[in-house]
Amino acid sequence: MRCKLVLLIILSFILQNSNAQKRTDSQNQDVELGKISWYRDYKTVTKLSEKENKPILILFQEVPGCATCRNYGHNVLSHPLMTEAIESEFIPLVIFNNKKGKDLEILKKYNEPTWNNPVVRIVNAKGENIVNRLASDYSSMGLYKSMINALELVGNSIPEYLKILGMELSTSVRDHNVEESYFKTHCFWTGEKELGAQDGVLATKAGFMENAEVVRVIYNADKISSKELEGFAKKHKMISVNSKEDFVWAQNDEDYFIRHSDFKYLPLSEVQKTKINSALGNKKSAIQFLSPKQEMWLDALSKSNNKVLFDKDFFESWEQLSSL
Repeated sequence: MRCKLVLLIILSFILQNSNAQKRTDSQNQDVELGKISWYRDYKTVTKLSEKENKPILILFQEVPGCATCRNYGHNVLSHPLMTEAIESEFIPLVIFNNKKGKDLEILKKYNEPTWNNPVVRIVNAKGENIVNRLASDYSSMGLYKSMINALELVGNSIPEYLKILGMELSTSVRDHNVEESYFKTHCFWTGEKELGAQDGVLATKAGFMENAEVVRVIYNADKISSKELEGFAKKHKMISVNSKEDFVWAQNDEDYFIRHSDFKYLPLSEVQKTKINSALGNKKSAIQFLSPKQEMWLDALSKSNNKVLFDKDFFESWEQLSSL
């Protein structure tokens, strides 16, 4: 069965990447390039951009590079949902800023310096900037905002998994107000289902406090206030708990609806788990929260005997499946 799974994934990858021979190998490349399969020819990407109506995302990168370059590849360009977005919503092109030949020609075209820290430009099929050049900002959120802005300006829709990436990133930056609250409920399966569906809620955890079932909620207070969250909980017969002490995690009872679905075979981020579990519990489609690769995996994994991955380390599980 495992051989069949590997074959399905390989065939799907080949069909989706007919130009694979013109791209870098995301599983075997310099760390500065992250986990993205990049095109290397400028003329190729301009034609693809026009054909597929997608912006071109150009990374000007030093390879091999300094610590800043390596960290950008490792930290920013290796997040699974970031790599999915760049490969699926854009045409990715990397230009080495420390090489001659065609790379140097494109550097001169955009007046980019050689031997420089990472620079990102998002351009149209004519090579014209869609958004401002991204330089001196080596954060994941900086790149994310440029990508969202570019997609909105060209009129392309923002897929749910890309919105989820933004929610994931918001938990690790200072300009977002991330808070937590606790609510007693008659059933934490229902509590997770209801609370997790609310806009601004990033994660839920099932547990016990003083023998009562409780749901811990992590949320972006810029999207939903504590008052709004408490009001919603009260309408659904949940009681706000002020004390945060003695919360005992009920790991095996968390994400009940995922545990009883094929989604359990997928590597899922924290926000994905929260939104998918709520959708399934409310008898709604959850496919929209998956990236293209996750959709492919869901179809393949559900047809064979596989390990449960949703509650394992997201990055390690993703790497495990990607390397098959």
